[in-house]
Amino acid sequence: MRKFLFCLCLTFAVSAFGADVKIDFGDFTTGQTPTGFHPALAGPGQPGDWKIIKAEVPSAFASLTPGAVAFTRESVLAQMSQDPTDNRFPMLIYDGGTFKDFTLTTRFKIISGVAEQMAGVVFHYQNESNFYVFRASALGHNVRFYKVVNGQFADPSAPLEMNITTNAWHTLTVQCEGDQINCALDNTALPAIETPDTFPEGKIGFWTMSDSVTYYGNTAITYKPLVPAAQVLVENIMTQEPRILGLRICALDGDGQPRIIASKDEAEIGRLGTGLDAAAITNGTVSFGRGPGTVAVILPFRDRNGDPMAAVWVRLQSFFGETQDTALTRARAILQKMEVQINSRHDLMQ
Repeated sequence: MRKFLFCLCLTFAVSAFGADVKIDFGDFTTGQTPTGFHPALAGPGQPGDWKIIKAEVPSAFASLTPGAVAFTRESVLAQMSQDPTDNRFPMLIYDGGTFKDFTLTTRFKIISGVAEQMAGVVFHYQNESNFYVFRASALGHNVRFYKVVNGQFADPSAPLEMNITTNAWHTLTVQCEGDQINCALDNTALPAIETPDTFPEGKIGFWTMSDSVTYYGNTAITYKPLVPAAQVLVENIMTQEPRILGLRICALDGDGQPRIIASKDEAEIGRLGTGLDAAAITNGTVSFGRGPGTVAVILPFRDRNGDPMAAVWVRLQSFFGETQDTALTRARAILQKMEVQINSRHDLMQ
């Protein structure tokens, strides 16, 4: 299902290059965990302590004095817990979307840490045991990419030595396109990383290790919006059958309510369906209706086993003398083209 989290604290825009998310920590309440995120923990130890604080951040305006660095006092995200447990990885996951192809840019400042002094971002995050991470270590003076699969670190990149200083701001960038990942720190890039199909998409978040106290500044994500399989299917059918007046797919949501997951009219996506949609899904009921010069049919969309997994509503222009049977025949021909492309509810909802 296409689902977006719109929050007053986040700015969303769409450009010719895709969509943008700009996370401005100044829009969140100081002293609290930002809304629209949830904490996660990989490994043992205590959860992270993520909150908004005020800190000095390099100004966006250049100083007119040679050699001087201008700072402003701004809100930043801080991980404050100092639990030194080894292999403890506090994370704060952004709930506002799932990302496949994207570019993320953020700034971080490592404040302290005895066991570790690290900062990083997680991406293509599935859960606390499965994700990618690009991290920077001030103690190790290097940056590195890791793949975490079922809680185990796998296929790490070779560490790239860099002079990562504490109490200084650094810029971190991650770009994913297909199965290729490019990571950079302060404009110094790692060799490109290939990760075929391990985690093709997922959430994004912030990451630290053990007792690292780390700050993060405002963050920008430019991404290619994911189009659910159901919507791709509708768009494909509309290309093949452009004279269809209306076409939408409904599926039951987590509360058992019929909800539109794909439509010729994208403004309908996310709205509740009708009782007739629910009857098609739960009982396999077929419904027929007429309008001025039109006919509409609701049919059960069946999986490979013949069980209803969704409802398809088709609206067609009627012709003189059209009967209910001829309308059902026309609608079923369209449905058959859809059913041969999708075998299961899981495939439909991806």
